[in-house]
Amino acid sequence: MVNNVKKEFELYEPMRLWLQKYLEEKYKGWEITTIDSHARTLDLFLEENGVIGNYPQTVGLDIQIDVLGILEKGSKTNIVFIEAKKTSLNLHDLGQLWAYCKLCDPLEAFLLSSKDLGSLNKIFNNLNRTDLLEFGDGKIIKKMQVGKWDITKNSIDYKTLVPKM
Repeated sequence: MVNNVKKEFELYEPMRLWLQKYLEEKYKGWEITTIDSHARTLDLFLEENGVIGNYPQTVGLDIQIDVLGILEKGSKTNIVFIEAKKTSLNLHDLGQLWAYCKLCDPLEAFLLSSKDLGSLNKIFNNLNRTDLLEFGDGKIIKKMQVGKWDITKNSIDYKTLVPKM
């Protein structure tokens, strides 16, 4: 399969549409907003959507998430991240998303490449180090999900997803 994505931003809108559908199916009863958020910092989008009060730690941090999901139900708010790459994934990509997750504690986070898992394939599938995906506040341990984005289906290639859904 040839990777025919010329620019990374070509991935953002199909990923946003996928995330909208995924979140609506998984979190019924929540108001869901998904945004191509690559162009500005996370705190500006949270401010615009009236939920910055739930994430004061994001103010002034130069965090640019490619696709952002915001879930609201009553006074509860959750956020979801997608970090998109058109290149083979590597430890740097994982570290970037991990740092964002540790700082912002999203409900879910995805690292998706339209090419392949790159060096992360060995880390997860050969060395079995899925512990590197963990984040959370200690009480609840969450795991980032890493996988290949199928540009023909505009969806995650679920057989590549680590950990499996």
